[in-house]
Amino acid sequence: MKKFFADFKAFVSKGNVIDMAVGVVIGAAFGKIVSSLVDNIIMPALSLLTGSINLSELAFTIPSATGDPISLQYGLFLQNIIDFFIIAFTIFLCIKLIGKFRRKKEEAPAAPPEPTKEELLLTEIRDLLKEQAQVAAKENEETQKDT
Repeated sequence: MKKFFADFKAFVSKGNVIDMAVGVVIGAAFGKIVSSLVDNIIMPALSLLTGSINLSELAFTIPSATGDPISLQYGLFLQNIIDFFIIAFTIFLCIKLIGKFRRKKEEAPAAPPEPTKEELLLTEIRDLLKEQAQVAAKENEETQKDT
């Protein structure tokens, strides 16, 4: 039994499980925000356009043999479908935005690497050879002028 709890503790303390738990909590809060958006903003605006119809109150009543009617509340179902599409669309936009930021980060040119010691030495040698060639050319011009 101790091994079971030790394995469970190791599983729970892994980073992925903790990240997933944070994601679930944030997802639940995000779901509440979207539900509020649908219930308090979109549905009233839709009701205004459709003539004061509240989708959550739409229902189909079926009489039953026991005397209590059965109510099929398809309005709530429609509202949940709208919630789903809004959540899916919002997640799609977030993923697109993250992808855009990643592409910009990848497109940014990398800084040129620092030259190695060998490259610095070769650069110094090249510069010294240029100087020597210039000095030799000047001396050559002066000797030609003298003659």
